Amino acid sequence: MGSLDKREEVIQAWYMDDSDEDQRLPHHCDPKEFVSLDKLAELGVLSWRLDADNYENDEELKKIREERGYSYMDFCEVCPEKLPNYEEKIKNFFEEHLHTDEEIRYCVAGSGYFDVRDHSDKWIRVWVKKGGMIVLPAGIYHRFTLDTDNYIKAMRLFVGDPVWTPFNRPHDHLPARKEYIENFLQKEGGGQAVNAAA
Repeated sequence: MGSLDKREEVIQAWYMDDSDEDQRLPHHCDPKEFVSLDKLAELGVLSWRLDADNYENDEELKKIREERGYSYMDFCEVCPEKLPNYEEKIKNFFEEHLHTDEEIRYCVAGSGYFDVRDHSDKWIRVWVKKGGMIVLPAGIYHRFTLDTDNYIKAMRLFVGDPVWTPFNRPHDHLPARKEYIENFLQKEGGGQAVNAAA
């Protein structure tokens, strides 16, 4: 089976079905339709596999932070016991939104789903497990939910002072959204961008 991309052991992606069952279920299509990490990269979603047991001394993480200017770092634990207003927060995280800056999440324990839209506005579910780090580009519509294990501890990185403001869809007028469409959705082979307000 060729050489497996080590990232695929901690980050997997697939197209989602249209079911409105529990958001924490995998929501695979039938038959299952997996999405490569290269295809995610075409959408601007970057990914790494890192040593989550050694994040304090991980040279690769240090290098990524230096190269990308991630000066801010903190941790967020999402589970019913640790997150105040858990039910409300989970609902908010799952509301489709964008940010005007990158969203960087490094899973150091547990797992969760980051859903992103493809060129045709279809949902791709990105399952990030311990050791997986992803960067969602500014302007991409996305949402987050836990999986059925109900736990993730994620390192949050940011350039400068963190701004976590979500802009719920539609917010196509924002410069970050326009730049995202220009840089990723209108590229060769990318098809036409979808107008969310339509």
